[in-house]
Amino acid sequence: MGDTTGSTAAQPELVDGMAHENPPSTLNTSYQSPATRLQHLSLSAQTIHADDYLNSHQAVAPPMHVSTTFRYNRNPDELKQFSNDNPANPYDSHVYSRMTAPNTTRLEAILTSILHGPSLTYSSGLSAFHALLVRINPKRIAIGGGYHGCHGVIKLLSRLTGLQMVDLDCADSELGRGDVIHVETPLNPTGEARNLEFYAEKAKRIGAYLTVDATFAPPPLLDPFLWGADAVMHSGTKYFGGHSDMLCGVVTVAPRHSDWIKPLTEERLVLGAVLGSMEGWLGIRSLRTLEIRVKKQSHDSEKLVQWLVSELKKEGSPVNKVLKEVKHASLQADDLDGKESWLKKQMPNGFGPVFSLCTKDETDAKRLPSKLHLFHHATSLGGVESLIEWRSMSDASCEKTLLRVSVGIEGWEDLRDDLEQAFKALIQEKTAT
Repeated sequence: MGDTTGSTAAQPELVDGMAHENPPSTLNTSYQSPATRLQHLSLSAQTIHADDYLNSHQAVAPPMHVSTTFRYNRNPDELKQFSNDNPANPYDSHVYSRMTAPNTTRLEAILTSILHGPSLTYSSGLSAFHALLVRINPKRIAIGGGYHGCHGVIKLLSRLTGLQMVDLDCADSELGRGDVIHVETPLNPTGEARNLEFYAEKAKRIGAYLTVDATFAPPPLLDPFLWGADAVMHSGTKYFGGHSDMLCGVVTVAPRHSDWIKPLTEERLVLGAVLGSMEGWLGIRSLRTLEIRVKKQSHDSEKLVQWLVSELKKEGSPVNKVLKEVKHASLQADDLDGKESWLKKQMPNGFGPVFSLCTKDETDAKRLPSKLHLFHHATSLGGVESLIEWRSMSDASCEKTLLRVSVGIEGWEDLRDDLEQAFKALIQEKTAT
């Protein structure tokens, strides 16, 4: 699929900070909406201004609306079923927060702009994945390793619908029209990337849908629609939130599937997996700095990975004594070789801020996090603070020697020094005992 921005950004202009003079009186759920009018601008300009058309107040920072319900028009002649136009700004019209609400509407406007497809928010990444599978309702889904929670959703649906799970790299004959190929890239928890164009071609041959979990590679690192994805999900808890203080899920559909948005919205209403107003407000605040956060985190992650690999090759170094392997998309040498490298094309702006460490024994993996000062030992990822997790704490399917690292914005040299002293402290502790 080619660039999606050209036709939607013809002669667009920034609004003056208030609602359009003549907005439509009904909610526009198609991709051709005001949320797409700034896609000719930089990513950061979009994250800061894509929701300007929803401004109904002179405040620069968006207000937080906590109301769950909204007054109908006092004129009986103006009452319309399932509609409640706001005369101050019809784009910002609401009835009940399980349907739509001001803060989540603004967040979805920004996401629609930067993700290059109509987007809906959910209460968590797993609720977004669940909603997407409910909409598509496949008979079979091809999936590899990756996040264990998505496998849990599939098992739940298999009990209800008979959904069958097959291997990601299964033969074409094991899938049929309307089935799903679900690709997570980069992969949780190791940070390795997968070739989306390869799986898009497979899906096209079969008549299946390609869905992508791009949580580990938010803008500006990856645009799955350029490589043939039909729908993309994110755990917005991670990089969209960016501050370890909100749960959020996002489903974005390719513009060619914009007709999915209306039924997805209707199904979200009855599934009840709606994003809260506080979380919507936090998401807007966080997206304003998405580009500068993610670029720095990805850059610093690659620097740390390079340092770790170089130290791993030095016989007798602290890193060499503790670690067996480092995994990250930037280390996929075969996939990065040559000008025609699919990985360089797919991720031209960096390979993601998450990587994994494999220690030589389980005890070292368990004890290393306690020696670190700048890394918090905690699950999740994507925040401004660096995290490390002995992954078996939250994922029973993981090897007990695996540590997942999420790089924050502290500065890679400080993180390097913290890791180095932790390796030395661990070795000293082992020697003393």
